[in-house]
Amino acid sequence: MFDNLSDKLDKALHVLKGHGSITEVNVAETLKEVRRALLDADVNYKIAKDFTNTVKEKALGQNVLTSLQPSQLMVKIVKDELTELMGGDAAGINLSGNPSVILMSGLQGSGKTTFSGKLANYLKTKKSKNPLLVACDVYRPAAIDQLHIVGEQIGVEVFSDRGNNDPVAIATAALAYAKSNNFNVVIVDTAGRLAVDELMMKEIANIHKAIKPEETLFVVDSMTGQDAVNTAKAFNDKLNFDGVILTKLDGDTRGGAAISIKSVVNKPIKFIGTGEKMEALDVFYPSRMADRILGMGDVVSLVERAQEQFDEEEARKLQKKIAKNQFGFDDFLKQIQQVKKMGNMKDLIGMIPGAGKALKGMDIDDDAFKHIEAIIHSMTPDERSNPSVINASRKKRIGKGSGTTVQQINQLLKQFNQMSKMMKMMQGGGGRKMMQMLSNQK
Repeated sequence: MFDNLSDKLDKALHVLKGHGSITEVNVAETLKEVRRALLDADVNYKIAKDFTNTVKEKALGQNVLTSLQPSQLMVKIVKDELTELMGGDAAGINLSGNPSVILMSGLQGSGKTTFSGKLANYLKTKKSKNPLLVACDVYRPAAIDQLHIVGEQIGVEVFSDRGNNDPVAIATAALAYAKSNNFNVVIVDTAGRLAVDELMMKEIANIHKAIKPEETLFVVDSMTGQDAVNTAKAFNDKLNFDGVILTKLDGDTRGGAAISIKSVVNKPIKFIGTGEKMEALDVFYPSRMADRILGMGDVVSLVERAQEQFDEEEARKLQKKIAKNQFGFDDFLKQIQQVKKMGNMKDLIGMIPGAGKALKGMDIDDDAFKHIEAIIHSMTPDERSNPSVINASRKKRIGKGSGTTVQQINQLLKQFNQMSKMMKMMQGGGGRKMMQMLSNQK
């Protein structure tokens, strides 16, 4: 996500390195490159020009502190302006209704149905809501089936009426059903439509009028760049939606839509889709996104994801095992499962400051743990709990069972021993010192 833009901005801001002060000449050279980087990322020309003009104004109007180099000051100004351009603060979702009604709109293929499921899952698991999904796409073949499959995956009921071709009637009936069956959120998935299709735009306006949603969300595929922004504007002119959802941000995204959409339609980006899994949804935080665009990582989001998977009871059990030197491969396997639940590996690594740059060009597979899991599953219960018993003949047997080499098994055993030692150390004074250091960073 944003790899090319991050690289180009990094190179542009490097122009100032070694300079003792910010001047008209060196700031002009830097911002010319910044503007070029934004245009390459498919940001609207006027927005890119206004952005660099604002940065220039602020940069020349500031004295460089002795503790800051000009390039560091410029990074701060660019980061603050990027944050502002993308909306400043995170925008919440309005759930004031009883039930709260959320209407999904957008082009065909933008990911509305999948996102409807992700949003239902988010509201159910994070906000303790009881959502109802409503299938109002009566045109696309198998659209209703797709929503039912998504609903089954996340354990959320889906309201549909296969014999009815009137989405307004379906939405109205769904709302009545939700009220009488104690659903407190209704998410209405509608058909994809073009803003120039008057009949289809009139249809969604009629659905809007009939169900009076608290939130009308426009779902847009972020991989379409500047086209996404233009489409959002056309939809907003006719529908006056409340917020934007950017999907497919885990793909080959240039970033133009994320950076310029708020400025064009004056509506906030509320959520982003970062993968195919139902959990792959994040609240959009402009400041965190600015950090990631500038290659600074996003430690806060990484910690939040880790905390979501953190099980206090399991942690206590693990602590006791480590203290008694009983940490085995079954425990190691549980830790891997928790990491996998946090999201796709590339996205997680991108949240670690500097890691994205260090691992640039490397193909980070979501199945990075596959051979480790295969090795552990090929061990006997005794080998998993007492790794020290694994001798040469056992390694050969484990290798055959897991389709791996003895070298890979040796490497895993070595890493496991190092991890065990570190965990043991964390139980003592070393852990307290590390926690103290981390708390001082906050």
